[in-house]
Amino acid sequence: MEVTLLGTGDTTGTPTPGCACDTCERARDLGVERSRFSVHVTNEETGESLLVDASPDFRYQFLTQDVPLPDAMVISHIHFDHLDGLGNAYRLFEDLPVHAANEVDPKTGESVADTIREKYAYLDRITVHDHAPFETFETCGFDLTLVPVDHPPLVCYGLTIEKGDTKLSLTGDTSYDLPDRSRGALSDPDLLLADAIVPASLCETHPIGGRHHDPEGVARTFGTKHMTREGALSLAEELDAERTRLVHLAHFYPPEEAFEEPLAVDGERYEL
Repeated sequence: MEVTLLGTGDTTGTPTPGCACDTCERARDLGVERSRFSVHVTNEETGESLLVDASPDFRYQFLTQDVPLPDAMVISHIHFDHLDGLGNAYRLFEDLPVHAANEVDPKTGESVADTIREKYAYLDRITVHDHAPFETFETCGFDLTLVPVDHPPLVCYGLTIEKGDTKLSLTGDTSYDLPDRSRGALSDPDLLLADAIVPASLCETHPIGGRHHDPEGVARTFGTKHMTREGALSLAEELDAERTRLVHLAHFYPPEEAFEEPLAVDGERYEL
């Protein structure tokens, strides 16, 4: 499979519009971007492709990255930076299968699949397919499994994409507090894409600080919703990931750290 990181940023991206912070200026100087999160995966045997999450930057990503429009899509959760690009399906697709979890969210009273179905009822070109967490399904010649993670207050899912002995794992938006069963499902990937919104040093700026500290006292969760860089790297080690790229990155990383390994930028490609 060929994996293209279309969007590696958080909800505002980097550079952030109207922001002149040192990190955004550094991104402009380097000519790199982190648009809102999305990953494109091509089955090189069949030529089919899958899109993980519908970034609001959908149009820009497909105009600037040399990848085909997807044959199917999977949505991890209903926050706008992962879902609202689905409106781009209008007049671009004849039939687009959209896969999502069927688990009812106590916060919203409906599943991710139901929210998509209701929000985009006007799009007759999409068909929403419901899937139970941990139950593997097939699309684009891949075996996919939606994996529950911890992203309060909404339900959210990581994902595994497998073909033969090859495995891509995505944590989705999550704290470090993943359930044991989810850790097992995500384990042993050839490539791990892990949410790492900020370095742990910035937890002191969060109103509730950091959580899930390691034995040295380093916070592995920023607030309640996202892993720190250190948390994501700890998780990668625990999952025995062969290779790790950190994604869903905010522009709050100090400029001297913001573009260092293993922090990803848009346009990276990996052959698995």
